[in-house]
Amino acid sequence: MKKSASRNRLDQMYTEAFQQNWESLLFTDYGGQTSTYGEVANQIEALKVTLKKAGLKPGDKIAIYARNSSNWATVFFSIMAFEGVVVPILPDFTPENAHHILEHSGAKALFVADSLYANLNKSELKGLKLTISTDDFRILNGKSKSSDKSAIDPSLKVEKENFSFPERGDEDLLILSYTSGSMGFSKGVMLPVRSIESNIIYARENMPLKAGDRIVSILPMAHIFGLAFENLFPVSLGCHIMFLTKVPTPQILLKALGEVKPHLILLVPLIIEKIYKKRIVPSLEKPAVKVLLAIPGIRNLIYKKTRKSLIESFGGNFHEAVVGGAALSPEVEAFFRKIEFPFTIGYGMTECGPLISYAPHDETKKGSSGRLVDRMEVRIDSEAPYKDPGEIQVKGRNLMLGYYNNKKANEQAFTKDGWFKTGDLGITDEENFIFIKGRKKNMLLGPSGQNVYPEELESRLMNFPFIQECVIIQRNNRLVAKVYPDAEMMASTRTKEEDLEDILEKTRRSYNEAVASYEQLSAIELVDQEFEKTPKKNIKRFLYT
Repeated sequence: MKKSASRNRLDQMYTEAFQQNWESLLFTDYGGQTSTYGEVANQIEALKVTLKKAGLKPGDKIAIYARNSSNWATVFFSIMAFEGVVVPILPDFTPENAHHILEHSGAKALFVADSLYANLNKSELKGLKLTISTDDFRILNGKSKSSDKSAIDPSLKVEKENFSFPERGDEDLLILSYTSGSMGFSKGVMLPVRSIESNIIYARENMPLKAGDRIVSILPMAHIFGLAFENLFPVSLGCHIMFLTKVPTPQILLKALGEVKPHLILLVPLIIEKIYKKRIVPSLEKPAVKVLLAIPGIRNLIYKKTRKSLIESFGGNFHEAVVGGAALSPEVEAFFRKIEFPFTIGYGMTECGPLISYAPHDETKKGSSGRLVDRMEVRIDSEAPYKDPGEIQVKGRNLMLGYYNNKKANEQAFTKDGWFKTGDLGITDEENFIFIKGRKKNMLLGPSGQNVYPEELESRLMNFPFIQECVIIQRNNRLVAKVYPDAEMMASTRTKEEDLEDILEKTRRSYNEAVASYEQLSAIELVDQEFEKTPKKNIKRFLYT
């Protein structure tokens, strides 16, 4: 087990953060409970005792299946302090998905929201030594005395100077993050201590936060983007994190930002695009305003007023907004740059824990996803990497150990000389700024950065009647299925074409009930010809996306 004493270690950063900010606020549920660093430390110690009593050991995998909350974050740090492996499960995953991840990962314990636990098949949880509610830390199932109804013993207290996180090796597995929940498509990304530590150190050196600053946690912590930069990074500095415990609408989000006045904001494109289209565009398209925009001096005043209003709506106190997880509309990016809104676009992948590139808003370049981070290397699989797009390939300290129990995926993910193949197409420039041009593979990104695999969804949709072929595409951040109907079945059942739309609408609803929210279809559209195919009978997807 390789350890390092020459730099800021992960355990040192968190031990110092808790000890130095013991009385300061750490976690708050929006409209709910608040805990200090010291109070969370006591909960961590109590949960460690409960895990040990249940027979768990360091290195065991422990899953979290819940929406963002103070308790979710407390559980994460408890597992880390116990020297366990965290297995985050997106709350959008269906019970079937969750069961598959629990089985594939070999999880020994589960922390789960009551609402999600109610839908799990309890007979399939027998391999777990312990199941605990994230709502209130009740022990739902496992080895405990009848009097031990709570996983938190309130009598357990720890003194500030005695609280610490254990040192772990660079290559020790810390997080096992699944990019999909379905059997046959699962990829358990193994993120070691080194990767998380490297991402946090980079953020501490390059992103504008300090002890006492406030953060609103918007993105799902079961996704590495939200976990790393709305939780792990700010906690390492002594910040105060406010959790939106429900999926935020733009209205709820702006209300929370206005009240909390955070110092750093992380956004996915869907949110910022909705704000642009629903709030900014309507005001700028009023007849009188359009006339004034044609006058250069007045135009600048209107843009300054728009910028000021937008900054105030985000709380008016932030250093910058970081957009990541998916591609931002060029139209929106161009407008926000025109009004000099302080935002930047980053690029990353779960496999890099997640950061690959970033640059502060006052240093970044138009159309780029930031500059390669200084602990990574990049190359473009192209003879002219500054001009002709090629696959973006990376290696470095942020990179994963590999995919868990998936030899084939590991062989496909790396080049023979050890570079990780991102599947993205892009170019770089002389300063190592990365410009993404598209995806090499077919994977799509959901509205909050979730991985969406169209082949997986198409296979599911093809199981429904009246569908002979289908292609799922992304349009305006929504999934749409193009369907060529099964003419033979229509004939045998005497189904008329005018009835088919109603049938497929019912199919869409049934399909949506069986998949995660970000995998749901907004529409099914009929096509009147079979999809064009390759000699191997694969649909030429590029013709339809």
